Amino acid sequence: MWILLLALVGSEAALAQASSQTLDTVRKRGILNCGVNTGLAGFAAPDARGRWTGIDADFCRAVAAAVFGDGDKVRFVPLNAKERFTALQSGEVDLLSRNTTWTMSRDTSLGLNFAGVLFYDGQAFMVRKSQGLKSVDELAGASICVQTGTTNELNLADYFDTRGLRYKPVVFERLIEVLAAYQSNRCDAFTTDSSQLVAERTRLADPENHEILPDLISKEPLGPLVRQGDAVWSNIARWTLFLLINAEELGITQENAGEMRTSPNPGIRRIFGEGSTFGRALGLRDDWAVSVIKTVGNYGEAFERNLGQGSPLKIERGRNALWTKGGLMYAPPIR
Repeated sequence: MWILLLALVGSEAALAQASSQTLDTVRKRGILNCGVNTGLAGFAAPDARGRWTGIDADFCRAVAAAVFGDGDKVRFVPLNAKERFTALQSGEVDLLSRNTTWTMSRDTSLGLNFAGVLFYDGQAFMVRKSQGLKSVDELAGASICVQTGTTNELNLADYFDTRGLRYKPVVFERLIEVLAAYQSNRCDAFTTDSSQLVAERTRLADPENHEILPDLISKEPLGPLVRQGDAVWSNIARWTLFLLINAEELGITQENAGEMRTSPNPGIRRIFGEGSTFGRALGLRDDWAVSVIKTVGNYGEAFERNLGQGSPLKIERGRNALWTKGGLMYAPPIR
């Protein structure tokens, strides 16, 4: 009897801890407001039918599926680099899933929290093949197009200052303006995250005449953010991300997620709410994980569909592979 009573008290305590102003607001509104890029292939961009696609857009759907059991209950809010943090701070969006680098200053001074890393990237440079360049250091004295309000702008200054190299920054607020300036020969090189350069190169009139130099001058761990001060909402975003990574490691896919509820592996059954209360501890239904994986698949499936070999970008998994395959993708266990 005492054991049962303690269990009930513990369950009620978990539910009490699951109180969240953001979760309540989202539920009452009936839709998740998710801030995304204004248009970056592979991460967040509307397709020909106007449907948002990309790994950041999929993360929005994953959180909506966790909350509502329906990944379509998302309103995508396109935000440029300058607008993104204010939109989250002001409550215009509930979640920011917009290829944003996790840095100390952003994590500690903006009133925001990163949920984790969705994509490991690094800053690179695109140049014209006709220039015959082999490394970034050969850009000494060059004009370089970069987007303001990004970590790329500071990384660029630090890299060249450290080496005593001169350069001329050509700065724009919007990424599309940076691309247009590069395309019209207003600068010798275009710098941003490597994945963005791969995507932006496909938008050039003559992509075959441009190349991305092999050097990476920074580490850019990109991840989703929420506002500080709402631990439950932060847990929902963080554990949705961890779920996607754990699901790939455990072989749980979009196709077999329903069947896995009866897996002989007790750890997998618990993830899907069989004999566990993980969902209630998040303030969600205990079958939240089924909804998430059936909506977007596991991390590997989302990566391949949006960025990998199943996409026009064909980016290698590399450092974004699971830790069991030599990559950096490692999530705490769900147990």
